[in-house]
Amino acid sequence: MSLLIGSHDSLPYIDREPTDAEKDRVRALINRELPADYLTTPHSSLGPLSETKFSELFSKEIERVAAGQPMEGGIDMARYEAPENEDLDTTDPKANRFALRQAYIASTFLSGRTTNLQLLDEFGKNAWLVSNSQAEEILQDLERALARVKAETDELNKARKAAQEAHKGELLGLQDTWKRGVGQILEIQVATDELRQLIYDRQHQLPAH
Repeated sequence: MSLLIGSHDSLPYIDREPTDAEKDRVRALINRELPADYLTTPHSSLGPLSETKFSELFSKEIERVAAGQPMEGGIDMARYEAPENEDLDTTDPKANRFALRQAYIASTFLSGRTTNLQLLDEFGKNAWLVSNSQAEEILQDLERALARVKAETDELNKARKAAQEAHKGELLGLQDTWKRGVGQILEIQVATDELRQLIYDRQHQLPAH
């Protein structure tokens, strides 16, 4: 019984926490064995890494980030920030309308954020989590509706294609009949023009009385 209630430090299989000096010595020994380029050169036992291929758009984004350039497109978060107090130029109505629009957007966003923070403070995070859960359920319902509409569209396309294939012979027959009819009309028009020209020539060949 005395063994069970003794101090953990007296147990032989529990090591004490190493001191900072001991940790430093261990790190020094490890670093001594490591090559100078161990952080940049893979170990010889590792297989070759597969080549990473990025799309053109992704490559451009990597180059943009590396160059420290601002993001083009996407959501401009600056539009939701409180606008700075600047004097409006009364001589430029277009600039005034733009500034007013930006102020309306920022005011709406900040008002909604303030309301959400007040509700979070009043009802706690559980109400906020419930609201998120309800929003997720609405999103899932919309996704299911979208999937259903896509499936119905696919079925409609399949039915349309099947109907076209079923009546393909009839459609080809009608197309050939139409082509023959158009050809006959052209032949009749050509023959009519030739006959009209023949009658015109004979009328001019008649002797005058």
